[in-house]
Amino acid sequence: MKRCFGYVRVSTLKQGDGVSLEAQQEAIQSFASRHNIIISQWFEERETAAKRGRPIFNAMTAQLQRGKADGVIFHKIDRSTRNHSDWAKIGDLADAGINIHFANESLDFTSRGGRLTADIQAVIAADFIRNLREEAIKGMEGRLKQGLYPFGAPFGYVDNGRGKPKTIDPVHGPTVKRLYDLYATGNFSLHALAKATAELGLNNKGGNPLPKTSIEKILRNPFYVGLMYVQRTGKTYQGIHEALIPMELFDTVETIRGGRDNKKVTKHNHLFAGMFRCANCKQAMIAERQKGRVYYRCHLKTCPAKTVREDLIEEDVKSYLKQYLLSSDEVERLKVSVGDWLEQPEQQRARQIAQLELPKLDQKLSRLTDKLIDGVIDDEAFQAKRGDLLKEQRRLQEASDISAQFEAKRDTFMKYLELAKSLVFQYENGDRAEKRELLKITTSNREIDGKNLVLEPSKLVRTVAEHR
Repeated sequence: MKRCFGYVRVSTLKQGDGVSLEAQQEAIQSFASRHNIIISQWFEERETAAKRGRPIFNAMTAQLQRGKADGVIFHKIDRSTRNHSDWAKIGDLADAGINIHFANESLDFTSRGGRLTADIQAVIAADFIRNLREEAIKGMEGRLKQGLYPFGAPFGYVDNGRGKPKTIDPVHGPTVKRLYDLYATGNFSLHALAKATAELGLNNKGGNPLPKTSIEKILRNPFYVGLMYVQRTGKTYQGIHEALIPMELFDTVETIRGGRDNKKVTKHNHLFAGMFRCANCKQAMIAERQKGRVYYRCHLKTCPAKTVREDLIEEDVKSYLKQYLLSSDEVERLKVSVGDWLEQPEQQRARQIAQLELPKLDQKLSRLTDKLIDGVIDDEAFQAKRGDLLKEQRRLQEASDISAQFEAKRDTFMKYLELAKSLVFQYENGDRAEKRELLKITTSNREIDGKNLVLEPSKLVRTVAEHR
């Protein structure tokens, strides 16, 4: 009796949980019984047929080439292969004297006519999957043009079914926002951010800490600002889902990732790295450790400026913060008048500028499309420039949304008022990232003049001080 392998395949994991595999196995077993064949081993493939290099299929053909069986029985030709590469391997097996059988097709694979018929059916099967793929791509392209993301929701969003936009995940959405906020401080490398997220309990959907690769993917994804980028095609689309991250924050993170603002984490992760400049020559003050202490000196070696100890800088920072402590009564009074400060003419001007620029941007997008049609630029250049214009459009849309700006500034203002009741305490008890963030919120210019700190209050601090 001949000994043959039995090969069955389903196109998806979901289908593999149904009866398709069982039906194929029954047909193959029946064929084997009628032709006096023993099935010596079963091979089951559960993945899309359009992919090349199926691992189970390859393992089976390797064993056949080593003479582990006399042949193989497939359910049908379209179950054996749907691409030319795999069909060529089956042809090579037949040419090597290995028996090829199809349970549901009356084909003599050893005859010229039977082989030709099988080849024709294999070509038809390959064309079917090619057409299916093209139709699927058309469907996805249509969804994307509608502003809908036809793929799984990125981390921080949830799926709501076909034809509906993704919505922010109330559990993991804040995790994404926290990742952007932390990285935007300039205090974290991706490795350090992964470690920090584990310590803060910012986990993925499985409850495990986010790995570095996942964090990097999140920080690169424009989906969080309302845009949809498809890596396979290089195209960017305007989404209709709610943005999770402001464009300004996304730009900051992108700048830091590119290293264009020099906010890189030093080897020793010093507290004030990159935060102060020399008052004499305006160069950055860099940190270095000597005899167990951290010192800051001017980046320009020829500058006569002196070095300053980090612990002494901290004492001056605390003295600066003491000037802006607020009593509980002052905080409550300022909260009442917050609207007067936020509704400033400059905000109205920003809105007017955005409203004027948005139509111009639409014209640029239209002209860009004309250039592609006329052959002035190629598709790659078109997609890259279109992505940049869509990001700029997003920035202007956010700038024109005065209500969103009002809420964002109001939240910042209220947060600062609460901090102002205990600025020094908050600083002393904060971690490294929180200390740096507090210093950024309260200052707009930071210099070291000789041994003295020169700290200029931020606009927020000045405004509060003027109305206290």
